Amino acid sequence: MNQIIPIIGIAICIIAGVIAFFFIKRSKQQNQTELSDAQITANEFINVKDIKDRFLYTRDGQIIMYIKINSISIDLFSDTEKEQICRALTAELSSIRKPFKFLAVSRPVDISPLINEYTQLLSETNNQKQKELLRNEMMVMSNYAISGDVVERQFYIMIWDKYHENVEKDILKECREFVNKFESGNIRCEILKEQEIVRLCNLVNNPAYVQVEDTETITSMTNIK
Repeated sequence: MNQIIPIIGIAICIIAGVIAFFFIKRSKQQNQTELSDAQITANEFINVKDIKDRFLYTRDGQIIMYIKINSISIDLFSDTEKEQICRALTAELSSIRKPFKFLAVSRPVDISPLINEYTQLLSETNNQKQKELLRNEMMVMSNYAISGDVVERQFYIMIWDKYHENVEKDILKECREFVNKFESGNIRCEILKEQEIVRLCNLVNNPAYVQVEDTETITSMTNIK
């Protein structure tokens, strides 16, 4: 009887160890499956296959182009001028029958040109009071930039089509027509090129990408051949 009790104890320990090993292995397999699903979902969400020149190619067979609409200050216009701009844009855009998307993206204001100007003024002046004011202003502006409290809105038009041979020529023509329609109302536009498209994709899909910088395309977006 005394010999049977240790054997039973050893058997129980072995069984418990096997059960624990089984559950640990099963948990690891579930975690790997969930991670794989998350990666697939992220890739499908971004849906970018390649970016070349002014064109973005998607995994589901679409080709996309983007137009950036330069902002204007409507505070500088009278009510009559605002109404004229609205009527001109309405008349121009009413002839468009193909669907498009209007994107509005917020990002922190780039204060580097202002800081550079203040730095130059600081180095040129000998007035101690002016130096103190410039230093305080630079500190305030830097705090605004770090906190992200000051943001600016950037506006884009997105045009797309089903990919087929020589589709680039057709969609480029449509983009130029869009640009002409806006510029007829004295609103400047530009068709985004490869680097600007990468920046926009980062700005929309990457929360950590809070500032538009001169980054290399190859380190910002993977191009799949």
